[in-house]
Amino acid sequence: MEETKLGAIESRFADLIWQHAPLPSGELVKLCQQELSWKKSTTYTVLKKLCSRGIFRNENGVVSAVLTREEFHAIQSERFVEETFHGSLPAFLAAFTSRKKLSQEEIAQLQALIDQSRRC
Repeated sequence: MEETKLGAIESRFADLIWQHAPLPSGELVKLCQQELSWKKSTTYTVLKKLCSRGIFRNENGVVSAVLTREEFHAIQSERFVEETFHGSLPAFLAAFTSRKKLSQEEIAQLQALIDQSRRC
């Protein structure tokens, strides 16, 4: 995947696709006109850009997601940890928890994730 970062407008556009996909490209044009005040050419330009990044596809006039919203955010998160913390999840968590105290529920959820990873 070429580039996974999205600007604010690209994010809104991507959310529209994730909410409605699969959908005909003409329907996407109408949605973008209503929600983003875009012209047809703008919709197709941004769609082509996100398709070239491997996030969506437009085949036979039907727009669908290559990546789910969750997969997309997982890739972004992995890149962030890699670029900012040299791939160290413990370093990320240490930085995160130095400013925000985790609730008991969050600690339990993290522990469940750790336990699940040990079993895999």
